[in-house]
Amino acid sequence: MEPQLLHRVTESVATVVIHHPAKRNAMTAAMWRALPPLLDTLAADPDVRALVLTGEGDTFCAGADISTLKGSPAEAQGLAVLAEEALAAFPKPTLAAVRGHCVGGGSQLAAACDLRFAEEDALFGVTPAKLGIVYPSSSTRRLTSLIGPAATKYLLFSGELIDTARALRTGLVDEVLPAGGLGKRVAEFTRVLVSRSRLTQAAAKEFADGRTDRDAHWAEQARAADDTAEGVAAFLERRQPRFTWTTSG
Repeated sequence: MEPQLLHRVTESVATVVIHHPAKRNAMTAAMWRALPPLLDTLAADPDVRALVLTGEGDTFCAGADISTLKGSPAEAQGLAVLAEEALAAFPKPTLAAVRGHCVGGGSQLAAACDLRFAEEDALFGVTPAKLGIVYPSSSTRRLTSLIGPAATKYLLFSGELIDTARALRTGLVDEVLPAGGLGKRVAEFTRVLVSRSRLTQAAAKEFADGRTDRDAHWAEQARAADDTAEGVAAFLERRQPRFTWTTSG
């Protein structure tokens, strides 16, 4: 099978799989180009409530396919940044499910997700210093916002790989699972996500990502929606809420 991005939608969760096992799921130029339109399609699908990004087999993503850097490194980096930005802008909750190596462009993609769960033997690294590449400013700022300046400098200055214990301490990873436990935990957690209020999630995502010009918009959405009344009623009646707000609401 050619290197590609595979996807499926099951029980309101879209799963995007980085499929290039011959090169540890390294991203080719075609794969970088394919990600933004795929995300647009999934974002527009009303049945999709959350998105999981993962790699084929026992590796998340070993970064960019180095062969794509031979021609124009700047062009290859630009494609990676566009894909990263599209993932960060995805309007629904996103989760990177990481096994094995999550390096270079793989770490860019993982950092662009809202959350990152990893199996205990995973390794993380941001390695442009090994290639003499200037890491993009937007990617550097995103990583700094996520794990702080000191941890960002450690990764970028050294290019060294870190284990899940250190990744968890720095905030690069949100949960670490025992070997073989990632799939079950991701399925459990995404079921939680799709049961919650999309109104709460959409507003929280924008606010947490630093947007400061939408307070009035979300206040109006909350006034017009039935989610709060439904949530309170469900709590008092000891039942699961049936939230109805959607992104078109």
